[in-house]
Amino acid sequence: MITKWNLKLLYKSETDPQIQKDIDLATKNVHTFVKKWKINKEYTKDPAVLAKALDEYEKLQATTGICEKPIYYFMLRNYLDQSNPDIKARLNQIDELYTKLENEIQFFSLTISRIPSSKQKSFLEYEGLKPYKHHLEQEFLISKYLLSEKEENVFSLTSKTSHSNWKKMLTELLNKQKATVLNEELKEIEISYNDITQYHHSLNKKVRDVAAKEFNRINSKYAEIAEFEINSILETKKITDDYRKLPRADLATHIADDIDSEVVDTLVKTVTDNFNISREYYAKKAKLLGLKKLGYYERNIPLQGANQKYTFEQSKNLVEKVFNNLDPFFGQTINQYFQNGQYDVSPEKGKSGGAFCISVNKNLPTYMLLNFQNQLGDVLTMAHESGHGIHAELSNEKQNAINCGHPISLAEVASTFFEGFVLEEILRTTTDQTVKQAILDMNMNENASTIFRQVAFYNFETELHHDFREKGFLTKEYISDLFCKHMKSYLGDTVEEDEGMRNGWIYISHFRRFFYVYSYASGLLISKALQKMVKDDKKNIVYVKRFLESGSTQSPKELFKDIGIDITKKEFWENGIEEIKTLLNKL
Repeated sequence: MITKWNLKLLYKSETDPQIQKDIDLATKNVHTFVKKWKINKEYTKDPAVLAKALDEYEKLQATTGICEKPIYYFMLRNYLDQSNPDIKARLNQIDELYTKLENEIQFFSLTISRIPSSKQKSFLEYEGLKPYKHHLEQEFLISKYLLSEKEENVFSLTSKTSHSNWKKMLTELLNKQKATVLNEELKEIEISYNDITQYHHSLNKKVRDVAAKEFNRINSKYAEIAEFEINSILETKKITDDYRKLPRADLATHIADDIDSEVVDTLVKTVTDNFNISREYYAKKAKLLGLKKLGYYERNIPLQGANQKYTFEQSKNLVEKVFNNLDPFFGQTINQYFQNGQYDVSPEKGKSGGAFCISVNKNLPTYMLLNFQNQLGDVLTMAHESGHGIHAELSNEKQNAINCGHPISLAEVASTFFEGFVLEEILRTTTDQTVKQAILDMNMNENASTIFRQVAFYNFETELHHDFREKGFLTKEYISDLFCKHMKSYLGDTVEEDEGMRNGWIYISHFRRFFYVYSYASGLLISKALQKMVKDDKKNIVYVKRFLESGSTQSPKELFKDIGIDITKKEFWENGIEEIKTLLNKL
């Protein structure tokens, strides 16, 4: 079993001569495709020619892509060593080439999208284009919001300086900060900014308070920079939307996520209408902890009993067992990931915090990053990221290179589906009632954070963009007031409006990526429905596998409709919320 990323699955080292060979070959392949199809527009007139062009485009994506393997390698190296300037420089160089090549080849997508509406039906019904049908539907849908090729190139080239660099600047400034906190023995230790929040969860109030003070000190220090950063990002978004004539700020995200705005609106309204559940939870949580009020930083404190330790070996075996019980393929895949070195498990100096799963090409390995510290939450995180890995594995195996990815609207379904079964297994095998109550609380806290909190985030983002477009500039005080308004809407009066809450918008990267937070809530509620199907009849795992294999061949609405789930209905979302009410009563 390997517990560090084996990047030799990609290259021997950052000086491997194969890297430059792959860059040269990718550049050559892109230029060959551009030369062949940029002038020849027959594919806009004849479905058979378009099928041939798309087959060649798919082959390009499946092989070299647009320098995907080199950029993937240096991206992963950067996650493991964020302070290495040489890795950063190499990544920036390849990223610059990637953007250039992407601009050269984007004419293909733009031209397809402009096939006249009078001809689109004949293209969609052509048998040779059947593997690309939904891809074409999406291209035709977005066409009304696309600009000329030159304009699209300008937006693409300037997106780094007008958006990405701003976002990256603030993140890196915060990540470089050091804090002095107390450990559980009440000894002072120096830690990085990314590690502070874990001390907010301590059962020792003194430890929590010191960590919160340090966290607020650093965030307050960068509040003024964050004010200019977020206003610049909001202005960039407004300019882009105005040029594209997008009628609402969140529409671009919905189109990219292949989901109807009406579905998101129904979800957001249904969850918002049920904020009383999360407010009741935090009131009960404070009571269980013997506190009248909770600081904003204290909302995730575990109950006594949640500090049960899990070794990495125990956790790995547990996750593998649960996955295997659902379907042998799932367990075998996890085992293979560990044998290959596709997990990076332990915290290291310079390594990125948090956890994620990443897959960029159907023919390149999927990698998962963890920061495992023997806590219950780490076990669930392993299950969560492994669920993402299974989703990527099956989509890559079953779909072509154009369809193997999946939209963000589907991303959190698989991860929370598997995480939920692992949590149930932990509950089933736990006999200590104190520990069981703590696990139930952790589950309830996850529901509150993933569903109610993320929808409150969505409501905040919606009002933030609206108010910026009306006023032209928002002060940090105004943004803090707005953020607190929406946090209190789901937290209730039990959680205090303190400095931590007022600084909450500064460090949350979600708001810089625009409106995707709804997908956490929708993903968990959909996964609950899939879990219920499998619990009712284990044979229903075939429907889950059908979803995992589907990639982006159908919209989420059609995909789930085919397996008996209607996400357009308010009742569907209400059924999921009823499960959370049951859990709260059980706790």
